[in-house]
Amino acid sequence: MKRKEIISELGKYFSIKELVCKHTFDRWGESSWQFLDTDYLHTLLVIRRDILKVGMLCNNWHIGGNFSQRGFRCNICPLVANATKKGRLYLTSHANGCAGDFTPANMTAKEARDKIKLNSHLLPYPIRLENNVTWLHFDTYDYLNDKKINTFNG
Repeated sequence: MKRKEIISELGKYFSIKELVCKHTFDRWGESSWQFLDTDYLHTLLVIRRDILKVGMLCNNWHIGGNFSQRGFRCNICPLVANATKKGRLYLTSHANGCAGDFTPANMTAKEARDKIKLNSHLLPYPIRLENNVTWLHFDTYDYLNDKKINTFNG
């Protein structure tokens, strides 16, 4: 699929406000899609539409919720800014536009991870899944080890 097709199809399930921080959306609006990696977007589409087949909550700041840093994080998001102030390197997949933390509807994060693993043959790109957390984190960092799914502990 081409990028425009992927974004158009994703629009059936997510608004860009759900996938980026408020700072980014306030500055770039609907053009904020430009900061999200195509491999990530394609993988998100497949996970949402073809594997989990349930709603997935990422950010909800735009409807008065508390989540604002679960998708793309810019340099002034608190998680990024605080790490930088402490002199720590912040090379996260969230800041590179290829990660999201989601709450899937009607299933636990572990159930979602298990379902993704069971259907890994549908994934268009290798992914990483974060273990032992109550949310579904996936990203498209590729360890170049020929595994479709790598897991890590955050």
